[in-house]
Amino acid sequence: MLVVADVLRVLRRVLDGQGLSWFVFGAQAVAVRGTPRATQDIDVTVQVAPARLMDTSLTWLYRLTLVTVLTLTGCVESALDTVAENQGPARLRIEVGYATEVHEGPLTGRLFLGLSPSADPEARIAAYNSARQRDGRVPFFATDVADVEPGETMVIDAAADGYPYARLGELPPGDYWVQALLHVYTEYRRRDGHVVWAPQDQWEGQRWAFSPGNLVSAPQRVRVDPAADTPIRLELTDEIPPVETPPDTEWVKRIKIRSRILSDWWGHPMYLGAVVLLPRGYDENPDLRYPVVFEADHFKLEPAFGFTTEPPTGGPPLFAQMMRESGGMRESGYEFQRAWTSDEFPRLIAVTIQHPTPFFDDSYGLNSANNGPYGDAIHQELIPYLEQNFRMIGEPYARVITGGSTGGWISLASQIHYPTFYGGTWTFYPDPVDFRRYQLIDIYADENAFLVPDAVPGAPERMFQRTIEGQPVGSVRQLSRLERAQGSRGRSGGQIDAWNAAYGPTDADGYPRRLWDLETGVIDREVALYMRGNGYDLRHYLEENWSRIGPDLVGKIRIYNPEMDQFYLPYAVYLLEEFLESTTDPHYGGEVVHGRPMRGHGWSPFTNAELMRRMAEHIAGNAPVGASTAWYEAGSR
Repeated sequence: MLVVADVLRVLRRVLDGQGLSWFVFGAQAVAVRGTPRATQDIDVTVQVAPARLMDTSLTWLYRLTLVTVLTLTGCVESALDTVAENQGPARLRIEVGYATEVHEGPLTGRLFLGLSPSADPEARIAAYNSARQRDGRVPFFATDVADVEPGETMVIDAAADGYPYARLGELPPGDYWVQALLHVYTEYRRRDGHVVWAPQDQWEGQRWAFSPGNLVSAPQRVRVDPAADTPIRLELTDEIPPVETPPDTEWVKRIKIRSRILSDWWGHPMYLGAVVLLPRGYDENPDLRYPVVFEADHFKLEPAFGFTTEPPTGGPPLFAQMMRESGGMRESGYEFQRAWTSDEFPRLIAVTIQHPTPFFDDSYGLNSANNGPYGDAIHQELIPYLEQNFRMIGEPYARVITGGSTGGWISLASQIHYPTFYGGTWTFYPDPVDFRRYQLIDIYADENAFLVPDAVPGAPERMFQRTIEGQPVGSVRQLSRLERAQGSRGRSGGQIDAWNAAYGPTDADGYPRRLWDLETGVIDREVALYMRGNGYDLRHYLEENWSRIGPDLVGKIRIYNPEMDQFYLPYAVYLLEEFLESTTDPHYGGEVVHGRPMRGHGWSPFTNAELMRRMAEHIAGNAPVGASTAWYEAGSR
């Protein structure tokens, strides 16, 4: 006989698929933590926003009372059937093809279907933006395809992965703007002997909705009913054109070079790039050499710190609300430009490095089993090229680095793994720097990424994101499901997969071995220990190597840590701070500053212009005896 746990498993799939918050008391531990046992003690609470109470797609919710009654009377099979009747497997097929005129084929990649309530932006873009912000407002479904010839049919059906609806059968029937997209993969025959298929970045920053060479269908408004037997036919008729790189200006120059190191490792042409922001008077002073500030960040075509000569216009960018709520002193790119170009500003060069990989929009700056030797390529090829072509001083004291979030981790990792190459880091709200707090997960002790150890029955699962007031808005399970839908084998281009690719080992099939199973949350302890043993747990690396690298890091580490970071990042910084403050022979001699109260992801205690002035003062103060500081004096007149 079936037991309550069986009903709960179905309810989890159904309610999670609808994006509803729900709690179970009494039997929740039965469903997710232990061996199923018979029990009549069950209380299901479902939270439905008032605006959704009249949503016809939620009519099945009103049968939950019947489900509970049937369960309490022992008729569990009937209860299960009641739910399954409302959420059965989809019969609908979305059939997608392309013609020889569009591409000669064959093609391998990930087939996406975006379903948007409105025509603007196009469904593929609306779905991508929704996924990027992790809000689940625009559903999509996806599946892998291989060696598809022109005229052959690719299918999105009940087996496709999706988000926020895990399966097509959970999608509410309705009228949608639909659009198909084929995210085209490239074959790599790597130096490590593995052959893998993954998306080659086309200088768009691993954004599947915008990647040049991807095929798309024309947006159409159609009736979508997962229970329908009549297939929906879509034709891929257009290819996304190449990215238009902004032209160089008096202030901004862009370079892109073929990396021999990376090309040899990947068995395919691979590129590195940079956006170079020049100081006032650069062309008028051909004999003057300058220090460089490296801004570590995600892939972007814009110059460092958002420098622009145009006042802000247009709609808000992604994550705009989060940035507004985070507080701090950061100014607009236009305001920064006014400071940078003024007579009183120190003459520095600011560089944003572009280093996309087949798995993410940046490499995290170090060598890795999955991404390859990006640390070598950046430090042996790209930076020497920049120093030779842009009159940089090219000495450790005159190279400093900064960044926030992913860029924060890169800035700190670069400084401590290359302690004699850089003269200092100003690190803001970094990705986890101590993997005992991989956000809220202790990857060395916890068994499951989704579940909080020793939590009381009915307690919420582990969260991934919150507001600055502490209100949870997204769980690790939900993020894992999103990345599972965006790409198999670590090819989602999402945050979890990015960490796996940067820090983790390679699996037997050549793709990144995941730290936890995206379906169950079970942690692979061997992966965790690999990450620690290979220097990606930065606090552990510092502690294990302090006697060797500590003398070269004195006075070089500055970290700025908002206490209510939306992604639970402060707790790893607190653990790192404990170690840094305990250091002796030598003491680290830097600073860790905490943003309070309610400071979030994006917080800075000073403007970008003030940050640059502080860096300039640090560089000038550490210049060797006899070294020219004309670049600094020029901005002090």
